[in-house]
Amino acid sequence: MNSIDTIVAHAIAEIEACHAARERALTLARALTRQCANTIRAAHRREFAEAAVLLAEAGASARALRESLADHPDLLYAGYSQDALKEYAEAALVYAFLHGDPPPDAAALGVDAAAYLNGLAEAASELRRAILDSLRTGATARSAELLAVMEDVYSLLMTVDYPEAVTGGLRRTTDALRAVLERTRGDVTAAIRQDQLMMALEAFERRLDRHTAVDPDSVNDALSPGSSGAL
Repeated sequence: MNSIDTIVAHAIAEIEACHAARERALTLARALTRQCANTIRAAHRREFAEAAVLLAEAGASARALRESLADHPDLLYAGYSQDALKEYAEAALVYAFLHGDPPPDAAALGVDAAAYLNGLAEAASELRRAILDSLRTGATARSAELLAVMEDVYSLLMTVDYPEAVTGGLRRTTDALRAVLERTRGDVTAAIRQDQLMMALEAFERRLDRHTAVDPDSVNDALSPGSSGAL
């Protein structure tokens, strides 16, 4: 029969092992979150070679996190662990969207479905930055392509109708994506309309130039004050 001293000693040993695993997990989770942020930053800068290296490092950290908690599932599913894995999914998806790769699934990344879907929603929100960068450089078509990705992701996530405790708060993340999507759609629409206006003005200028080359006097008469003539 075990004495109370032995029983308590075994309990303390288990708690000590759990505490040590938690401390390791916290360190790995912080490192993973930092690596994911750096990956996303590099991808936005279109420094894809560096982003790929950082993403590989993040993948190694994610595996180390899961392996370190293999005997402690309660810690693996704790908030800080799942948040870090969600950040990894987000980084991998942002890289894929911006680099033009097929998006990896949850199994390929080694993350649970809830963490993956939340990472997907946040990755779609991250595309707003890339869209605005494209608009600033006049790449409206690229902006429209990325907006279509945002819309597809939002439409799919809206079909996930399960309790928040199961999805890890996915409804809140999807609602946040909707707000970002609506603002971004307005920005892209305004840019497209501006491009259409510029194209119409350029077409008018070309017609005006051709008319001037054929009959300069008629153009001057048509543009003179009080003239009712048309080109």
